[in-house]
Amino acid sequence: MTQTTENLIEVKHLKKYFDVKKGLFSRSDRQLKAVDDISFSIKKGETLGLVGESGCGKTTAGRTLLRLYEPTSGQILFQGAPLENLKHSELLPYRKKMQMIFQDPYASLDPRMTVGEIIGDPLDVHRICKGKDRSDRIRELVELVGLKRDHINRYPHEFSGGQRQRIGIARALAVEPEFIVCDEPISALDVSIQAQVVNMLEDLQERFGLTYLFISHDLSMVRHISHKVGVMYLGSLVEIADAHELYTNMQHPYTKALLSAVPIPDPDLAEKSKRIHLQGDVPSPLDPPPGCAFQTRCAYAVAACREAKPALKDVGNGHQVACHIVS
Repeated sequence: MTQTTENLIEVKHLKKYFDVKKGLFSRSDRQLKAVDDISFSIKKGETLGLVGESGCGKTTAGRTLLRLYEPTSGQILFQGAPLENLKHSELLPYRKKMQMIFQDPYASLDPRMTVGEIIGDPLDVHRICKGKDRSDRIRELVELVGLKRDHINRYPHEFSGGQRQRIGIARALAVEPEFIVCDEPISALDVSIQAQVVNMLEDLQERFGLTYLFISHDLSMVRHISHKVGVMYLGSLVEIADAHELYTNMQHPYTKALLSAVPIPDPDLAEKSKRIHLQGDVPSPLDPPPGCAFQTRCAYAVAACREAKPALKDVGNGHQVACHIVS
């Protein structure tokens, strides 16, 4: 995969809070902190994997980055250009450059549209081509993702989950984007199909120089596809590093617990490995604990963990950790 030293995406202190109402006519008096002050960058041609438990804010972060959700505060930079305050008309040119592959291949495709209409819709929205050029482009995209030309006039319900996800990928590629948010693109697929889709994403990245934010629960797959990996907990980034560095030299107590749960195929090694069991449940993002969000479940928590939220700090080799006990 070809990479450069140039940052394509930069996120600085991004927050996304949702107002929560007690009743239909009541005023909002609480906020759900789905994404709470995260910062990261992705170089051109690079894949950043984003992992964490369900509800930690991974998908919200991806959607907010693309302005599918409006950010509460913070900066979103694409090739140095700020996107967070752009109006819809001003944002439209960037929509071509930034696309998304959705998690659910069943709900993300309009059942009333044919495959050709689904893939061709972005071409119409951005006025890229029409007539014969449009038809040729749709055929090219269908074949690019491993489908057949006679699939163009069929409807989504006629396809398997893996084939539907390929249609979603073709739609994302239609406008020739530079950056794609892959929101758990394999979680709804059979295990036998997951590897095919991931290998295709890697081939497409190599061929077109794509940059990915790859969101997933599958820690093994994230390690395989990612150059860098970020770990989220309750809306915050707790650790981010080169993929090999993070998996071999994890620093944050939550990262250690998360990776200890990854199944090991070798039964002898699996028997020797020690799984870290976290006590208690993830706190509610409506009422997060003071200080470090992980302190209620951390066996190493000290007084400072309950008093102040730790900031990401570099511990060497670009490895960043948000933890008071890590130096």
